[in-house]
Amino acid sequence: MVLIFTERKISNTKNNAPLSGTRILAISQFGAGPFATLLLSDLGAEIIKIEDPLSEGDVGRKVPPFEFQGDSTYFQTFNRGKKSIGLDFRTTEGRKIFEDLVRKSDVVFNNLRGDLPERLGITYHTLKRINPMIVTCSLSGFGSKGKLASKPGYDPIIQALTGYMSLTGEINSPPVKTGVSIIDFAAGFAAALGISSALVDVKINKIGRNVDISLFNTAISMLTYLASWYLNHEWKFEKQNFSAHQSITPAQNYKTFDGWITIFCAKEKFWINLVETMEFNSLGNDDRFTSFSRREKNKKELNEILEPIFLTKTSDYWIKLFENKIPAAPILSMEDSMDSLVNESNESIININHPLMGIMRFIKSPFDTEGANINNEPAPKLGQNTDEILLTLLGYNKSKIIKLKRTGIII
Repeated sequence: MVLIFTERKISNTKNNAPLSGTRILAISQFGAGPFATLLLSDLGAEIIKIEDPLSEGDVGRKVPPFEFQGDSTYFQTFNRGKKSIGLDFRTTEGRKIFEDLVRKSDVVFNNLRGDLPERLGITYHTLKRINPMIVTCSLSGFGSKGKLASKPGYDPIIQALTGYMSLTGEINSPPVKTGVSIIDFAAGFAAALGISSALVDVKINKIGRNVDISLFNTAISMLTYLASWYLNHEWKFEKQNFSAHQSITPAQNYKTFDGWITIFCAKEKFWINLVETMEFNSLGNDDRFTSFSRREKNKKELNEILEPIFLTKTSDYWIKLFENKIPAAPILSMEDSMDSLVNESNESIININHPLMGIMRFIKSPFDTEGANINNEPAPKLGQNTDEILLTLLGYNKSKIIKLKRTGIII
């Protein structure tokens, strides 16, 4: 499929990005859904956001603290380089426009409540009559099946239900949510992977399919070995102080003279390197600490030895001492981490020239492949590309577009 847009080109047709030439209709807002399509956009796909004129579009446009004229830094974070059509596809005429778009697209994506895609007729079961090769993907809180499908799901709700809050924090601390919306973003990656896999299948077999992703199932899947330990051995999780690993020792945070560091001795050789580098060879020969299991069993005794030693030197001292010998890092604030990226390397940052805010900086997607991450256009205004899409892509005439705007079906 060759893109024919002439306004606000994303350069999809001029690079070797993996998804160049792929058109995705996105009925999504807030975080998880827009993050999923941002990933696909950074891999070269063209994303057309279908926004509801009645609700003034994606709610992310209004997320504080940095809002400006129907836009926000939050919205820009997840929607750079996309296109926007203001369309009420629940009306008869709006539905016709939507189906015309489906005929010329590869994917229809949504992050609505689990029971809504079927009711709105945006699943593969309904849309295959219009485009048999269409891929549809729903990203919801609890999936499209079962008694929870009609319930709204947000990252903190899922973290509460799947045990994440009980896993996070220090011994005797109350339940703690992770510092970022980890379930939202993991589900975004899952949706992007599901869509990409389905597109490969379409290319081979010339038939589309539905992909159903939920925050709940994504969260459950990431419990991995902790869940396996419980399901197979009735293992009980116990919180650890200083972000210690459940079974590997030493693998935790340690306070230093002027801050904190974290180390991770995930191999026996790292343990040997640690004691040799710290000139504490007797620990390496101590029967209490000569294997993973023995160190874990005697974790308290080991840390009573290590903790006072780490306190005697600065974080920088320890990090330099351990370089190329054991996995170790200083514990930075988010601000320090961002400053480091800006000052030392811009490879993870993309600059966007926003019409109101000037140059804005955002984090790129983590794909290092030819043609990826060249998406440097700001997120669109609500309905910014409606005329372009209807005129150029669908071939509507200007008088029809004016009439549709008067009815409020498009904006």
